[in-house]
Amino acid sequence: MRRIQSLRLVKPEIPLALFYFFYFSLVGIYVIFLPKILLDFNYSNAEVGIIFAAAPLMRFFIPFAFLRFVSLDHRVFLLSLLLTFIGTCLFVVTVENFWLYLLANLLFGSAVGVSLPYVETIALKTLSKSRYGKVRLYGSIGFVAIALWLGKVLTTPYEGLYYLIATALFTLFAGGCVALLDGETKCETHEENRAFSLLLYPWFWLSMLLMQISFGGFYSFFTIYETGHGISLEMTSWLWSFGVACEIIMLYFQGPLLQRDLLLLLKIATFAAVIRWLILYLFPETLVLTFVAQALHAVTFALYYTAAISYVFTLYSQKALAQQFFLGISFGLGGSIGAFIAGQVYGKNLFLVEALFALFALFALFAHTKRKIDLAREASCHAR
Repeated sequence: MRRIQSLRLVKPEIPLALFYFFYFSLVGIYVIFLPKILLDFNYSNAEVGIIFAAAPLMRFFIPFAFLRFVSLDHRVFLLSLLLTFIGTCLFVVTVENFWLYLLANLLFGSAVGVSLPYVETIALKTLSKSRYGKVRLYGSIGFVAIALWLGKVLTTPYEGLYYLIATALFTLFAGGCVALLDGETKCETHEENRAFSLLLYPWFWLSMLLMQISFGGFYSFFTIYETGHGISLEMTSWLWSFGVACEIIMLYFQGPLLQRDLLLLLKIATFAAVIRWLILYLFPETLVLTFVAQALHAVTFALYYTAAISYVFTLYSQKALAQQFFLGISFGLGGSIGAFIAGQVYGKNLFLVEALFALFALFALFAHTKRKIDLAREASCHAR
């Protein structure tokens, strides 16, 4: 008991930073190296696409279970981390069978769809807005660090899977420390979660979905797109790294911005995404402008993401569930739809299509602003 109490006296920044570092190292291995690993196991491109649509879709569906049946507390959080670790272990024994490996990915996707929303809720409860970004950036550091390390040392497909298991295990240990930060906090019950409604702010959720759909071409085809326009693979890797470096800088210095109107920040970041995709559409062969487009990753991802989760935190009393739906709708459903659409429209007009999705996301944010004003007026009339 004394040991637990002493751990709860540790500054929350330390366990949260460790969790972000190992969690996004895990994500980095999964996103960057697993597609190539599966190709080495003779998976077809279509099979790889199905595998990588499975986990995001589970991230979308899982929050609905928390509306009625489950409460997201530290016990469920730790169970999700344990299942994440078990899922990565199953990857090793199932990877040579497509259907068994697909089932392991469904388990993995279900588990990771629970853990991050819980930690984001704890971080927003315990950290100031200025401190949040400086802690969250350790996730970006972990993502880049594992990418650079495995890019040099990875020699066999199974080595990548073993690294995945190791990072899942470290994430489990770091998550245990995070759970101690919230072990005595009243959690949201499923009875309280039943009052949660996406229809209360439909335009907001539509905007989050469309914004992430607009990233489908970037995440799935940016490397192919740039190398197809004469940019070398080595330079393209530098473009990726430069974008993440800009993301880290924004996360460190964005604190004062988050003290301002969060909805306005979301509009600015969404408009920046329109500009970013148009630059890639119009000037794919111009290296300087492509670096400018990558610099906008600081706004379109880092600032957008932090402003979005902070804004969601203010919209609903069911904080953890709201974070689950944000990640499920945006990175889950939006990520799956975005990747599918990008695959269908890939060509010279790819980023023009992505710019249109971002533009529609911006329109939806303005519609959401009007919706909030109307709701405030209705509440004022009822109060009278």
